Amino acid sequence: MMSVPCSDAGPAGSILTLNAGSSSLKFALFSEDSSGSLAARIRGQVAGLGAKPSLVARDGAGVELAGQGCWERQPVSFAEVLQALLAFTGRHVGEGGLAAVGHRIVHGGADHLAPARVTTALLSQLDGLVRLDPLHMPHNIAPIKAIASARPALPQVACFDTAFHATLPAVARRTGLPRALEADGIRRYGFHGLSYEYVAGRLAEQAPSLAQARVVVAHLGAGASLCALQQGRSIATTMGFSALDGLLMATRCGTLDPGIILHLGRSGRSFAEIEDMLYNHSGLLGVSDASGDIRQLLASDDPHAAEAIELFTYRVAAEVAAMTCALGGLDGIVFTAGIGEHAPAIRAAICARLDWLGISLDPAANEAGAPLIGRHGQRVEVRVIATDEEAMIAHHTRATLQRTGQPG
Repeated sequence: MMSVPCSDAGPAGSILTLNAGSSSLKFALFSEDSSGSLAARIRGQVAGLGAKPSLVARDGAGVELAGQGCWERQPVSFAEVLQALLAFTGRHVGEGGLAAVGHRIVHGGADHLAPARVTTALLSQLDGLVRLDPLHMPHNIAPIKAIASARPALPQVACFDTAFHATLPAVARRTGLPRALEADGIRRYGFHGLSYEYVAGRLAEQAPSLAQARVVVAHLGAGASLCALQQGRSIATTMGFSALDGLLMATRCGTLDPGIILHLGRSGRSFAEIEDMLYNHSGLLGVSDASGDIRQLLASDDPHAAEAIELFTYRVAAEVAAMTCALGGLDGIVFTAGIGEHAPAIRAAICARLDWLGISLDPAANEAGAPLIGRHGQRVEVRVIATDEEAMIAHHTRATLQRTGQPG
């Protein structure tokens, strides 16, 4: 059971974390353990939003608590899904009931640089950020509004994925577009910040000296990006204005010559068609013409699957080199997220392309997914650290309530 330490006493009760997408809602319920740390009591997901919602949840030991069709009454609207989820988690909260809800908010714009208590004013500001990220923000905001309507006295905290990258230097934030557009929010923001923050904290515990050095963290999952950490602070990252930028991903294209988009438009494709292709039909799925799931591609003997994997590892290695340039050298690489944590073949292929940097894996340690997978004594340390965005949200939620006062 993963826990997040905190030296100060937190608010009485449990903290529910929500990470809402277009068709699913990930959630976790945290309560204080005997040491005062936040420990996950439940983790789960509501799938099929907008169609036939179903809930699957497991306890802190991974034992399934609920399966498909577990709702007492099938919810229809999103508001009903939230009410049913609150009722379900309410049956598992510890002493003190539910203290607060923490939300992952993909985009914080240029102004939201730290977690914040949800107020009417903040909610209005979040609505204003929809123009910067119309695909993610409406889904992030919807549960906040639904809970505010159903449980107006329940405190809510917004945790921004972009906030960790507030330390990016100006040169890493700028685009090559006309300067006047920057005032309209056109700049590089970076994402996956909650994951990077969590991994940076775990790295500081596991390898304090490395955490103070030059490290590239590879968050490789369905969404994928890299972050260059210098003394634990983000100084460069592959995602920019949107979550389309940077690495090849499950269904997203990553960095792309903008001339291709202009060409597609001139060739008769609509804006909506191009957007749908870039987000939902490109990346590993588009190149393989079969699947965006790296596990299926690794198991396939289709040459297109091999080409997709090769392009993915090539792009990751090339971007690690770019991050190394930003850092002025490299002391360590940390793999995290679904692919980074569980695909030794992908880690090996990436590191093989980076042997010129002094990177060499211990094959047995890599296959086992050990915390330290690089060969002993090599110049660049290679590690695997499991990320936990939900734990980071819970930590921020408790800390924000401590800072602002618990009562709603």
